[in-house]
Amino acid sequence: MKDIGALMKQAQAMQEKLQAAQAELARAEVEGASGGGLVRVTLSGENAMAKLSIDDSLMTPGEGEILADLILAAHADARRKLEARQAEVMRDVAGPLAGLPGMPKF
Repeated sequence: MKDIGALMKQAQAMQEKLQAAQAELARAEVEGASGGGLVRVTLSGENAMAKLSIDDSLMTPGEGEILADLILAAHADARRKLEARQAEVMRDVAGPLAGLPGMPKF
């Protein structure tokens, strides 16, 4: 049987790495774009919309539906990027324990 003290140290080190990773992710920002960059959405690491940028060329009468679709697409792009970054950071933290029973799946 493994030394319980060594296991406790490993668990504590992993918990510290997890806390550091969560703090890093909370500070992160990712940008999603659509319409060839005409609409850009920036999400914080906490999945909140931090910025929205709309090119002036889209501010013409009758373009509301197109603009709404582009905003949704930019948000979806940013969300995919944020989720990918979160999964990457958490896989790095979990290391060889990733995928074991009781560990989150990324």
